[in-house]
Amino acid sequence: MSEKRTHSDYLQRAAMYDLLAQSYKYSFPNLHMQYYLKHIKYVNKAMNFMRTNPQQPLQREAYVRVLHTSPDSPNVDLYIDGKRVIRDLPFKNVSSYLPLKAGKHHIDIYPAGNMVDSVLNKKITVEPGKAYTLAVIDSVKKMRLLVFQNKPRVPVNESKVRFIHLSPDTSPLDIAVKDRDVVFPKLSYKQATEYLGLTPMTVDLEAREADTKTVLLPMPRVQFMPNESYTIVFLGLANNEPEFQYIKIKD
Repeated sequence: MSEKRTHSDYLQRAAMYDLLAQSYKYSFPNLHMQYYLKHIKYVNKAMNFMRTNPQQPLQREAYVRVLHTSPDSPNVDLYIDGKRVIRDLPFKNVSSYLPLKAGKHHIDIYPAGNMVDSVLNKKITVEPGKAYTLAVIDSVKKMRLLVFQNKPRVPVNESKVRFIHLSPDTSPLDIAVKDRDVVFPKLSYKQATEYLGLTPMTVDLEAREADTKTVLLPMPRVQFMPNESYTIVFLGLANNEPEFQYIKIKD
């Protein structure tokens, strides 16, 4: 009979495999990848434990992930307190969750492989037991970091979603069901909606120019699965490349 593991057990294993992965990074790349994948596996197990055990006391650790939405920036490396934790993150990609000790931390972002010219540095504060998305926004010359708190817990067999507007040259948006009512009105750049509880479903949505019927982005057959929380992010550019688009991320 297997012993029941706790949230702390999963985090300890994640930390152990992270140390092993770092120790083999340059000498044995295959072992580095093997242990890195195990590190990610146990981070995800810890996140799932937090989702399914909402009555557990808060832990010392928080969780952070990084979302790259800066439209003209190269792939980026992210350092927390001087340690590189994310490597070569491309535009419109989000990293896996990383466990992070609650409290204040210093974030530095560099073009991938370049530690000479930092494009952003910022201090953040994270609280125990909470999860966050750190969104890299704006052009590379004006790059900023926004912090959004995620809420991955969801009632059994239900779903929920929120929307974040991170397209710097796109006007405010109305988020609507196709040809029907607006669900979230006047979502402006850098803003996030509240979470909306849903029955699991597949639905046609659209992003309209606020206060009009003009559809800026059709969103056909968006699927919401049971027991999942989602964030839909608008990114790209209305008047240039990369094009205005959206991505759907599980919280």
